Amino acid sequence: MRKLATFLLVVVVVAAAMFMYGRRDVGREVRFMRVERQRLVSRLTTNGKVLPAEFTAVRSEAEGRVVRLRVKEGSRVRRGEVVAEVDVSAVRGELASAEARKAQARADLEVYERGGAAEALAEIDNGLWQARLDLEIARREAGVTARLVEKNAATKQELTAQQDRVKQLEAQIAGLEKKRGSLLPTGGREAAEARLKEAEAGITLAELRLEKAVIRSPQDGVIYNLAIRNGAFLRPGDLVGEVGQLNRLKVTVYVDEPELGRVSVGMAVAISWDAAPGESWKGEVEMMPAQIVAIGTRQVGEVRCGIENRDGRLPAGANVNVEIVAEVVENALSIPKEALRREGGKTGVFVRSGDQVRWREVELGTSSLTHVEVKNGLQEGEAVALPAEPPLADGEKIRAG
Repeated sequence: MRKLATFLLVVVVVAAAMFMYGRRDVGREVRFMRVERQRLVSRLTTNGKVLPAEFTAVRSEAEGRVVRLRVKEGSRVRRGEVVAEVDVSAVRGELASAEARKAQARADLEVYERGGAAEALAEIDNGLWQARLDLEIARREAGVTARLVEKNAATKQELTAQQDRVKQLEAQIAGLEKKRGSLLPTGGREAAEARLKEAEAGITLAELRLEKAVIRSPQDGVIYNLAIRNGAFLRPGDLVGEVGQLNRLKVTVYVDEPELGRVSVGMAVAISWDAAPGESWKGEVEMMPAQIVAIGTRQVGEVRCGIENRDGRLPAGANVNVEIVAEVVENALSIPKEALRREGGKTGVFVRSGDQVRWREVELGTSSLTHVEVKNGLQEGEAVALPAEPPLADGEKIRAG
């Protein structure tokens, strides 16, 4: 019984050895793909941010609290339309004060032009008119009396009395003229003119500040990135929001530095947005970056693309997915990328040659997501090996899977 068991064990071992030897001669099973011609589209996939092609920041020129916000995010506005109003009640007080000073300065100048206050001036002028008339009569009478005295037709006492009358009238006129001058405002005409100019400047400044308190849209467009709310405190230069035309957008596309050589002006661009699955927007590359910038851990060039957005579905500020069509090669001789190998610092493939695989170096061109163009080293219809474990070796026997 023991001999029989030993015999059967020997038979099994021999059979297994013969099977393994046969398998070794046949080679292991390897999967292959044919070299074929197809249209290859090289796409570069990355991300970007959307902005209007034409936009302007709306900033406050006044200081104060927002008392009235006239728009909301997404509002359409016309150039000059009121966006918000800032509380500047103190400026209205300054304006009223300046207007009062202007009125007083003008009244002072009118006094100078008339020579004094109207009612008092009229009274003095009437008195002057009467005194001058009386003086003329008195002088005439004194002259007549003086001639009569020479002819002994009148006494010297009468002449002295008339001459005293002349002196009294002259003194009266001088007093009235002095009183007339005292009716003019103090400081002189020049001072009144200076006060008028200062008041007018104050009015202009206050009106300008009141105008600046009304924040207006600088262009036609849609309000986005609204940065304030009612009650917010603004200082000159603070951002209120942005307004732009959203029918055409620009997309800042972040292209990693090593990939920039694949991109050029005029390349087609497809934009998608996670919030609108199934939708896409078309455009093209319009401007290449002038510098490399750091965004997080990435070193990127900010490529500028233009896209149409006539339905307004894509909002400004959206973070989008970007696909740039870097190159299209028609009828390219291609293989799957997974067939490529690196051997001795060179790129190549294992090509089926009968029941063996042979190493062959290749020259590559454009690549798509799954395939790569072969410019030299392969011919259409040849079979290239797909990855195997353990790795294939040049000259190894195989069986096609």
